[in-house]
Amino acid sequence: MSALDAVRARQSWSKVGDTAPGREELVTLIGAAGRVADHSSLRPWRLIELRGQDREALGAAIAEAQGDAEPSAKPLRAPLLIAVVVSYRASEKVPRWEQEAVASGVAHVLSLLLDEAGWGVIWRTGQYTRSEPVARMHGLGPDEELLGWLYVGAKPEGKSPGRRKTVDARALLTRPPRLSPEARAAAEAAAREAEKQKAEKAEKKARKRAKKKEKKKAKKAAKKTRS
Repeated sequence: MSALDAVRARQSWSKVGDTAPGREELVTLIGAAGRVADHSSLRPWRLIELRGQDREALGAAIAEAQGDAEPSAKPLRAPLLIAVVVSYRASEKVPRWEQEAVASGVAHVLSLLLDEAGWGVIWRTGQYTRSEPVARMHGLGPDEELLGWLYVGAKPEGKSPGRRKTVDARALLTRPPRLSPEARAAAEAAAREAEKQKAEKAEKKARKRAKKKEKKKAKKAAKKTRS
């Protein structure tokens, strides 16, 4: 199956069976999902697998966040929940929103890989996703936030996945608006200025290298004269 076929076939499964992929299978799939575009290779994400009683602990945390007396049964809808965590890194180049996009990309690609491997997957969130009790239950650090959970389990036999509307790609693929003559002139001027600054920077760097080379040469000649 090609990547195109796998993406076209993907569906969300709101109901799944009681079996789930093991840790080794997850490690393999996560290793592949981690190859998403990642500016500066910060890897600003991590995943947490919730199985068995972990799901019950999450249900209690959700109840605490919502002020409910009874634990939420939502986490019990699948045998495996994969919490998607964005772990923000200090960076002058990569803003927080871009790091969050990387973590989201990992989650989406992982859902595609799990689906292709034969597992039913759905990405769930909720108003309690970024609540303090839920963050505490997951052991999140001060620079981490939760993006939701991938609910994973067996695809039930004889049942269909949730419906997915066809995407009108032509309506969603657009071109930028035409610039006015004034705006085009301003853009061209900005491009010329950027090229000028780039050339000046390169020239300055070249002069610095040449000066360093001459200094090294002179030092070597002086040393040879003394000897």
